[in-house]
Amino acid sequence: MIVKIHKSERRNIVSICDEELIGKKFEEDSMQLDVSEIFYRGERMSDKDVLNTVREADSLNIVGKNSIRFALKNNLIEKENIIRIKKIPHAITLLK
Repeated sequence: MIVKIHKSERRNIVSICDEELIGKKFEEDSMQLDVSEIFYRGERMSDKDVLNTVREADSLNIVGKNSIRFALKNNLIEKENIIRIKKIPHAITLLK
């Protein structure tokens, strides 16, 4: 998984993504998922490091089958909050 931390004065947003999706765009009906390099290109992390990083997050933005599977397994997201665009799973959740 590739993880990038976006810090601002009030919030920490953590993006978690399957590496092979970075730089791609998916469109279906009126929905669009842009897995941009700027937002998602971070560093490759182990499961343990991802969980440590998530502890400091206010929200998560997760894209890809492996990343979503990891988030579900670790109770970071609810299954009903997952959307799919061109069969690519995506979830956004607020933690704090």
